[in-house]
Amino acid sequence: MLWAIFYDQCFMTKLMTKQTCRVVVLISGNGSNLQALIDQQAAGLLPIDIVAVISNRPNVMGLQRAAKANIPHQVVDHTEFDSRELFDTALQQCIQQFTPDLVVLAGYMRIMTADLVRRFAGKMLNIHPSLLPKYPGLHTHRRALDNKDLQHGSSVHFVTEELDGGPVIAQSQFDIQPGDTEDSLAIRIKQLEHKLYPKVVGWFAENKIALQGNQALYNGEKLLQPKMIQTDL
Repeated sequence: MLWAIFYDQCFMTKLMTKQTCRVVVLISGNGSNLQALIDQQAAGLLPIDIVAVISNRPNVMGLQRAAKANIPHQVVDHTEFDSRELFDTALQQCIQQFTPDLVVLAGYMRIMTADLVRRFAGKMLNIHPSLLPKYPGLHTHRRALDNKDLQHGSSVHFVTEELDGGPVIAQSQFDIQPGDTEDSLAIRIKQLEHKLYPKVVGWFAENKIALQGNQALYNGEKLLQPKMIQTDL
């Protein structure tokens, strides 16, 4: 009996002292992927604490989402800086004040300097609306349609100095239908991302994924190909 009480006390102490993953989310607009993370955190489905939301644009919907969830939020307006380097220095300082374990890019539409990327190497994730290495950059839905692709999807990757070129951790995909347009693909991609991104963020928080050199690891093993996450789209 005494051992059982001692075990229960130790277990409860461990739960009370368990550290959640401190997450800073960078946005530029609507913030629907941010909302997916907020919702799963609030439901107790993710072991994370979104400690700040930072936008490079003022008055965007994502900031309103953060405010509604009582998450600290700030604007570092890129138009107020004379160079990308000066802006990224200010952004880095803003991020660092929240001492994050992870920086999540959720619709953040700025190309980062090498210095900023290196500062958070292995601790920064991005989601991109294509099946990387296909279609880095913009207009991914149009390019998928123009090339008559049979499938389209989204990728979560570690951020490196190469634009949309960091090691891919996981992907989700769906079949392109005959009547699909850029708009319909964009809607379906967002629905897919709202499931995919929280799952990968959860993996990071649970120490399941890591970056070693330019290689993604899952449970300590090299990922030879991205994890494919099934969806019902």
